[in-house]
Amino acid sequence: MRLATPAKTLQHRETDSVSRATRARRAVLVIMLTSLAGFTAIWLLMAAGMTVAADRELLLMFRTAADVTDPVGPAWFEEMMAEYSALGGYAILVMTILIVSAGLVLTGRGPLAIFLVVAFASGSAVSTILKLVIERPRPELVEHFDRTFTASFPSGHAMISMLAFLTLASVVVRLCATRALRVFVQVTALAVAVLVGASRIYLGVHWPSDVAAGWCLGVSWACASWLAADYLEHHRTRHTDELGHSNI
Repeated sequence: MRLATPAKTLQHRETDSVSRATRARRAVLVIMLTSLAGFTAIWLLMAAGMTVAADRELLLMFRTAADVTDPVGPAWFEEMMAEYSALGGYAILVMTILIVSAGLVLTGRGPLAIFLVVAFASGSAVSTILKLVIERPRPELVEHFDRTFTASFPSGHAMISMLAFLTLASVVVRLCATRALRVFVQVTALAVAVLVGASRIYLGVHWPSDVAAGWCLGVSWACASWLAADYLEHHRTRHTDELGHSNI
């Protein structure tokens, strides 16, 4: 029986690493395009007035039948949903991104810090621009349980929380030793972002289609940011260990 030489073993490992990286890039690209298509479809349906009935029905599901000004559930549940909504606010997310970025810089992971800041800042700009362009009014069907200052479509909380938590998760998985832990981190990030978006519907400040569009756009922008960081790191330094690999 012939044993593999160290050189061949190393070459085999490098080939496997390149293959995994290529599959990861393709998977992220597919997710990005699918999410972007979902956002575009929701936008077109909303603009054509085809989401009105579904939006109304889903929004009223979160209100008692006897009084649409009263959200379903006890008072403590209403307060809990308001607190979940706050997780997607700029005050908390900006502070989180800055603290994590500072920690990354202090530990010699500057490129990851740049990735976080640029992804979040650019996504926030896109969300603001779309709100200004589309100018969809907030729901008036039910009473709002939170103050709002911008237009309704897409949901900024849904988009920005999805973008922020997914990009933060892509950084955290770099420190995870097992695949199971990496999957857990990413699924948890996705679940928290979904909860934030759902809370916006519960509070009556967004139509469901606003939130669904925000989720789709947040996923798409997170994937686009990941791919851009991977491309720049791979082609400028030829070292892709720190940026670009999710190790999934």
